[in-house]
Amino acid sequence: MSSLNYQTADFLISAPTLAQCPSDTGVEVAFAGRSNAGKSSAINALTGQKALARTSKTPGRTQLINFFTLQGNHDSRLVDLPGYGYAKVPEAVKLEWQRHLADYLHRRVSLQGLMLIMDVRHPLSEFDQMMLGWADERDMPVHILLTKADKLKSGAAKQGLQQVRHRLQEWDDLVSVQLFSALKRDGIDQARKRLDQWLSTRVPSSDELGQ
Repeated sequence: MSSLNYQTADFLISAPTLAQCPSDTGVEVAFAGRSNAGKSSAINALTGQKALARTSKTPGRTQLINFFTLQGNHDSRLVDLPGYGYAKVPEAVKLEWQRHLADYLHRRVSLQGLMLIMDVRHPLSEFDQMMLGWADERDMPVHILLTKADKLKSGAAKQGLQQVRHRLQEWDDLVSVQLFSALKRDGIDQARKRLDQWLSTRVPSSDELGQ
């Protein structure tokens, strides 16, 4: 049973850049993934809400960093990062998104973990590996949700899980992986346990860090 009530998640603010994000205090967990990987559906399933995160038939519509509070506490947040990959936008705009993502991942003190969303049928894309590289640079723990597991038979889904684990052996101290289906609501408890773990971390204040 989760120690946090994720159904209390409530929209806080959208920010186009790191400078416009909420105060960098408390604890937050970010969700990232390609535009068609099912990130919004995963966030909605984990929070038990139908439309907390935007879902769209046009992948790549989320172009802002979206913050959600938990249990009415601004010091406990979920963060929906911009989707990347299939959006029909100019290359210059994609590069700008990429820069803001890197900025956020490298400099956000309150960020305690990254939920990386991948379609189990198309895992470890170039974008996924870029995100893992950024996380590795910062020694940031990552939990991968292999979404849309309901699209495969059980044996094929489990084989996909093992293949991803095998390819990420060098990062096994930093990265964990699970199967997930928002449609069937499979894997929600396991993912919430990881969220609980990260969101219960106490982050030193700027004063304590001597900043």
